[in-house]
Amino acid sequence: MQLIDTFPTDRIGDLEYRVGRVLPFGATITDGGVNFSVFSKEAAGCTLLLYHHGDDRPFVEIPFPEEFRIGNVYTMMVFGIQIETTEYGYRFDGVWDPAAGQYFDPAQPVLDPYAKSVSGRSVWGRLPKAGAGFVHRGQIIREDYDWEGDKPLELPLEDLVIYEMHVRGFTQDPSSGVRHRGTYAGIVEKIPYLKSLGINCVELMPIFEFDEFEYVRQDNPQDLKGLRLNYWGYSTVCFFAPKAGYAASAPFGMEADELKNLIKKLHQSGIEVILDVVFNHTAEGDQRGPSISYRGIDNRTYYLLGPEGSYYNFSGCGNTMNCNNAVVRNHILDCLRYWVSAYHIDGFRFDLASILTRDADGAPMMSPPLIEALAHDAVLGSTKLIAEAWDAGGLYQVGNFPSWNRWSEWNGRYRDCVRRFVKGDAGCAPELFQRIAGSEDLYPGRGPTVSINFVTCHDGFTMYDLVSYNEKHNEANGEDNLDGSNNNDSWNCGAEGETTDPEVLALRNRQLRNFYTLLLTSRGIPMLLSGDEFANSQSGNNNAYCQDNEISWLNWDQLTSRQDLCDYVRTLIALRAAHPVLRAPHFDRGYNGTGYPELSFHTTTPWNHDPQAHTLTFAVLFAEDHIKYGTPADTYIYVLINAHWEAHTFELPIIPAGLQWHLVCRSGRTADPLGQEPAPEPPMQLTLGPRETAVLISSSD
Repeated sequence: MQLIDTFPTDRIGDLEYRVGRVLPFGATITDGGVNFSVFSKEAAGCTLLLYHHGDDRPFVEIPFPEEFRIGNVYTMMVFGIQIETTEYGYRFDGVWDPAAGQYFDPAQPVLDPYAKSVSGRSVWGRLPKAGAGFVHRGQIIREDYDWEGDKPLELPLEDLVIYEMHVRGFTQDPSSGVRHRGTYAGIVEKIPYLKSLGINCVELMPIFEFDEFEYVRQDNPQDLKGLRLNYWGYSTVCFFAPKAGYAASAPFGMEADELKNLIKKLHQSGIEVILDVVFNHTAEGDQRGPSISYRGIDNRTYYLLGPEGSYYNFSGCGNTMNCNNAVVRNHILDCLRYWVSAYHIDGFRFDLASILTRDADGAPMMSPPLIEALAHDAVLGSTKLIAEAWDAGGLYQVGNFPSWNRWSEWNGRYRDCVRRFVKGDAGCAPELFQRIAGSEDLYPGRGPTVSINFVTCHDGFTMYDLVSYNEKHNEANGEDNLDGSNNNDSWNCGAEGETTDPEVLALRNRQLRNFYTLLLTSRGIPMLLSGDEFANSQSGNNNAYCQDNEISWLNWDQLTSRQDLCDYVRTLIALRAAHPVLRAPHFDRGYNGTGYPELSFHTTTPWNHDPQAHTLTFAVLFAEDHIKYGTPADTYIYVLINAHWEAHTFELPIIPAGLQWHLVCRSGRTADPLGQEPAPEPPMQLTLGPRETAVLISSSD
């Protein structure tokens, strides 16, 4: 028996078709056919194009009859399509008037913004054939992956240790030792390493389909090694489709399954997956850019436009999405719901999220509809939402991003303060006390889990370069070293770049560990940049957005030569995991069942602290109440910080009888096995050398 609403009414060649179903948008396999549904408010007409895989011309074009348009949606159900070998796109008729913001061109096929797979880039770094016109075409996929009972993990926010990585750069270097380098499958082989480090959340830099050859610069008088100017992937072609070039199996049309397999394997190891998503702009750029999708479908709906059709550019990339328009808002919601339901994604980090708070004129809104909708959406109810709370238009909202108690933020103020303090700025101390305690001054009434604490991320110096370079060295980018930030708060420790000076190297090693001591004992959610744990370097390049080479690829040989640093990081992550007082989701500093304040600051003398003092030496005491936190016994953790260039002796606080202080780790020591260093001898003091930190923990006699 065939339902009446799936009975074909028209025929073209070997295909039959009829009016389709408005929802869902995109191309959906249903009832023996494929349902196509696409929005355009201002188009005068629409034609469906069907291609045999790889052919230059469509094998059939089916104009949508007027009765197939429901409101502003063109919808058609087509029967007889060979799904595995068919690609599709659309042509839209309408007005061509760029000064009015209209770019309808029936000669230019466009990509379905809801396409779940995009052809044309199945092999990373392979240019399309010369003269190829419509490169990015939609493909129809079957949602039949066997998840074997998997679902998003829903780990508590406070327990996360986030590890930011670039899918290709993580394993592309031959030193990674994986079979399928630079792919989703390659990451699977590194899961045991991530788990051994203590990582329970990976944040993948953009994996939505993008064109690594955007603005390609192949021939340059300098030897630029064929830079990929969209190597990072922050210029999106399609929000619903995974980057096929990241999949070893993409030539066989299996990129979706390969990505899903990665996510399932990570979940089986207790590791969540957060996606870095870029809804602030698209790959279409300004009026000089290509019409790939949105521009040719309904430009005035999807983009923020100024006078005479010009594009507002709060993204720094040529255009800005009109995110709080009702249609665009629903498009973004549909996208995120799809990734959570179809790919089991655990959370999203929103690039330049302040753009998502702007209205149609570009002005910031007090209660942006999109941000509120995401906060209260039913499908996203347990999904992590993280904002990069600024944009390229100067809107900086760290501490003020609209949240509805659902959004966390990349805490740029944490990064800047920690960098300056470790470098030797005593004036940062009063702010640093706030950052270590979870940034209550920024997030009053909420909790430390709002704060994503980080020292480094993909954008800027790696941590090793932060302690090895005073200035950026971006000459390899081919922009005369003018690109990238000049405000890095870095210090080379006495020599610019590579050196064999043992004193400089020893100081750099301490500084790296000092950063990690602060990061992993601060309340809030710590985020690490991949490779920082074994001193990965980008040779001083602080804007490696275009470097598809050894500059951006992790050198895994470093893991062997810098195992001491990796062990130091592993020890601190394990300490954090074992003691919930370090990752408490509240700001409570009052006395608890131990008889001590849960979190307190000290100078070199216990209980002597001025919160407004400009100092380079202080200590932090965490008192863990075993009843409150469900741990085996009351525990005390003492973090000692000396950012001064001279040694300082710290008196240790008295702790209950039967307990003694035990040295967990110390940034200036590498000889003893970590976690097994001897306890301080009476009198209860510990002298820290210049620019040195240490962590002590109580243990029974």
